[in-house]
Amino acid sequence: MMSETTGNMDTPDMYDRLRLLKQYHHIAIVGLSADPYRPSHFVAIYLQAEGYDIIPINPRYAGKTILGKPVYASLAEAKAAGEQIEIVDIFRKAEDTPQFVAEAVQVGAKVLWLQLGVRNEETGKQAREAGLIFVQDRCVKMEHARFFGGLHTIGLNTGVILSRKL
Repeated sequence: MMSETTGNMDTPDMYDRLRLLKQYHHIAIVGLSADPYRPSHFVAIYLQAEGYDIIPINPRYAGKTILGKPVYASLAEAKAAGEQIEIVDIFRKAEDTPQFVAEAVQVGAKVLWLQLGVRNEETGKQAREAGLIFVQDRCVKMEHARFFGGLHTIGLNTGVILSRKL
């Protein structure tokens, strides 16, 4: 796997991120909010619309549903309920991310992904040592949209390319 250097840490290059998004379709979203104006919620809507299976993880909403999916308190609880988890997408503060490495490995995840603006070198080191692919400071939705033509003001592919304003 190739990598791009970001600070002191390597992250998979764009071709590998494309491969990850084509290969894995079960994404646990840690910190998914029920508030439709929060970035995590919009990412989940987008991923569902693109055919991904989202698994909401948020202890605050455990036992409820978000976007028609049951919300779990933890990755382990989701796995115990029969959910398949391939990518763990984390919407949490950088200092809160190391705790998810061992749990991601335990549930069989392949990728630990820290959202745009979230960077933690220690989490990356632990994740790689545990055999996980580690991506940080990237948005899953934005990466998908960039690769699959979904970049637009509202996140949808209009199919129209113009060089002038409408």
